[in-house]
Amino acid sequence: MFLLRDDISEIATILSKGGTICYPTDTIWGVGCDALNETAVARISAIKGRTPDKGYVLLVSSIDMLKQYVPKLNPRLETLLAYHTRPLTIIYERNVGLPAYVKAPDGSVAIRLPQDEFCRELIQALGRPLVSTSANKSGEPFPATFGGISSEILGSVDYVVKYRQDDKEPHEPSSIARLDRHQELEFLRD
Repeated sequence: MFLLRDDISEIATILSKGGTICYPTDTIWGVGCDALNETAVARISAIKGRTPDKGYVLLVSSIDMLKQYVPKLNPRLETLLAYHTRPLTIIYERNVGLPAYVKAPDGSVAIRLPQDEFCRELIQALGRPLVSTSANKSGEPFPATFGGISSEILGSVDYVVKYRQDDKEPHEPSSIARLDRHQELEFLRD
């Protein structure tokens, strides 16, 4: 277990009330909110300065939580997620029980099961998926460490997580994959 200076239940309460956070993920630092709160998601779009029609990456705490929103999870994907050790975001094309405001215009949604214990515990405490988008303005480079996040972003969220702020190791975004029309895994970003 890791030592935190953050109270996960306090952060989950902020999120459940429509708050926004800046937090470390298993990849890069992100800004996020309760993915099922439309007002909070609109705030994330405003913080980033991006149009709300792009869709978001969502984080879930477990395969069981994923199945709540992707009820017909392909067994190949379930096996992959259970054993994959690198951060992997999967794009789910259809039959996803999530609101349109977190989906891409084509109805697809990107979901990742983070490897980071802090993220998993936070999502589990919230009990709902968490929006995860890079902690930068739209069109600008993503921050590889906490020190790369602009004061504008930090000042726009309701809570800045303290965990891993001192981590100097640069991080990269996750790989992104989907099943193609032949049900074969296709990597869109590796």
